[in-house]
Amino acid sequence: MIFENNNKVRRDLFKAIEGLSDDQFNAKPSNEGWSPKQILEHLALMETVIAKNISQEIKNPTSLKAMKKPIGVSTNRIIKVEAPGYTSPTDDYHTKAEMKEALHYSRLYLLDVYESATKEELNEKSFKHPIFGQIPLCQWFPFVGLHEKRHLKQLKLTIEDITKKD
Repeated sequence: MIFENNNKVRRDLFKAIEGLSDDQFNAKPSNEGWSPKQILEHLALMETVIAKNISQEIKNPTSLKAMKKPIGVSTNRIIKVEAPGYTSPTDDYHTKAEMKEALHYSRLYLLDVYESATKEELNEKSFKHPIFGQIPLCQWFPFVGLHEKRHLKQLKLTIEDITKKD
């Protein structure tokens, strides 16, 4: 199934935050990077934006056909990418349960978009990624999992940093 890898990465994200208190979950690391909460908030925002963009492009009669891109390199954290403003997390305090729920709903939205599309639409239409350019809609679903895998590495380092302070 197309979402098998995405679901595994999501389980790993949830497993990584299991032992954190809600205060630790909201704590920023010493390098002033994102807190675990902010990482998960970014992932929920990103998944929602991707689902929305796919949905819009499915309805767009002038959507471009695009060649598949090497999206697997997305997991490489050496390549720095600035998060688009609309996917930047807030400093608001949220519990682990609240962020898990946000991720649950963003995944339901993505699944709904996938199930409402035809294979032809997903292969013949695209939307633009800031680094890769036009990506076929069919590649955006695995991209979500690869993007989360990238941030799972960041999450583990962040948790290591904030828990050694305690």
